[in-house]
Amino acid sequence: MTKTTVFSAKKIVTMNPNRPEASHVAVREGRILGVGDLSELEVWGEYTLDERFAGKVLMPGFVEGHAHTMEGTLWRYVYCGFFDRMDPNGKSWDGLKSIEAVLERLSEAESKMDDPDAPLSGWSLDPIYLDNKRVTRQDLDKVSSTRPIGVLHASGHILNVNTKALELAGLMKTGINHPGMPLGADGIPTGELYGPDTMTPVGVHVGFNRSLTDSDEQGLRDFGKLCVRTGVTTITDLAARLEDDGVEAMLRVTGEPLYPARVVPLKFFMGATAQETVDRVLELKEKATDMCRLGRIKAVADGSIQGFSARMRWPGYHNGAPNGLWYTAPEQLAELYRAALKADIQVHTHTNGDEATEMVLDTLGPALKDVPHPDHRFTLQHCQLADGAQFRRMKALDMCVNLFANHHFYWGDEHYRLTVGPERALRMNACRTALDTGVPMAIHSDAPVTPLGPLFTAWAAVNRITASGRTQGEGEKIAVSEALRAITLGAAYTLHMDDEVGSIEVGKKADFAVLEDDPREMSGDALKDAVVWGTVQGGRVFAAADL
Repeated sequence: MTKTTVFSAKKIVTMNPNRPEASHVAVREGRILGVGDLSELEVWGEYTLDERFAGKVLMPGFVEGHAHTMEGTLWRYVYCGFFDRMDPNGKSWDGLKSIEAVLERLSEAESKMDDPDAPLSGWSLDPIYLDNKRVTRQDLDKVSSTRPIGVLHASGHILNVNTKALELAGLMKTGINHPGMPLGADGIPTGELYGPDTMTPVGVHVGFNRSLTDSDEQGLRDFGKLCVRTGVTTITDLAARLEDDGVEAMLRVTGEPLYPARVVPLKFFMGATAQETVDRVLELKEKATDMCRLGRIKAVADGSIQGFSARMRWPGYHNGAPNGLWYTAPEQLAELYRAALKADIQVHTHTNGDEATEMVLDTLGPALKDVPHPDHRFTLQHCQLADGAQFRRMKALDMCVNLFANHHFYWGDEHYRLTVGPERALRMNACRTALDTGVPMAIHSDAPVTPLGPLFTAWAAVNRITASGRTQGEGEKIAVSEALRAITLGAAYTLHMDDEVGSIEVGKKADFAVLEDDPREMSGDALKDAVVWGTVQGGRVFAAADL
């Protein structure tokens, strides 16, 4: 007879309106056999009662709809971020408050390196918090003028490198004319590189190679630890190159008996035609497993707002910065949408600036007229500056949206002061407008851009507090219940997985976030402080304390 385990809990929050709460859940073959009280579940026959969660609260395993498993790899580099942050092993790293502090940490790491030619790599640099002073190659030369150095920005859209790195890439010269490679007064690149066109050829020399967006095997295992610590049981990898060796590694690691999270990697639309990308994804879809859900595409329309590489409608950037970059041309995106719709392949599209969102809406509308699809669930990712009219257009096109709720805390003050100005800053990441308009919505962390942690993301959407403690955009707040749905069923819906995960009900995966507290009973301002004990994924128990 197939073994059945019944877990008891202080409370089970199901997200199923037909039975919102329960005390027991029965699990068989990694799936939920039933939810209710013990007497109701005993009808399924012989079982083992597991009472280790008797004093804890079970929720559906959190679904992170926008993250990058590369964070697991990045933690082997030098953390250069402004905010304190916890690594996969539970160690907290102090944030760095000045360029001098960044250079000091890099110098400390450099002094411990044995190979004199090995690159020094850092990540999560955020000059907007360093008095918006731009880091130059000369700054990084203070750490080493003989070793190539590269530091990735927190947004992931900008890379700073030193003179040696530019030399290795053949770019220490005048005469370069590229909008993503600013020049100094001497006509030579400053070392700040915007977008994949400029980052890629230099990145290979500083530890950020073409496959960086695909985590290596150890990085993927380390990222799995972060998932357990934050209650995540299904995680996206929302811009993987998915070359053959990377795919095989991902299948191998996620297939390990104790790997704790289901990974949903999306193929990055870059370096190939639309049809080639769709054909590749159809091939990958045949290799998909329960723990590695291949078969979706990620397109990127523009850059980041705080990096001034997002595309903005009139009146542009508040501080007068020039408009940002198109990462994908409208005609390329149109080809991708048509080919993907024909092949029944879902596309998620990154837009930060409102001009990028407008371009996507203008492009998808005609594509759907040519290739109608009743349940495409094409999703706008970030979509930070969308206004009410754009949300109404999303609704008319049956689109989903995954809003960057965390961003409001980490950069809200700077958007208000510098990038977009007060009025537009109030409407950023407009969760209330999305829900009121009827657009299916998720919220996300974009880890490693901000730390993985769905309960923090829910707190950010409920409170809209900036790093300085201001409430920014009172009218866009949502309720705790709405935020909890966004990090469970909401995110699952955007991935076409709401039939499998996102709630605790019969037939779904036995994926649970195990909490010490019931988030619904906490005040909204305390939501981020709910303690995660660990997870249950496919019926397997993972305790954060055991990592």
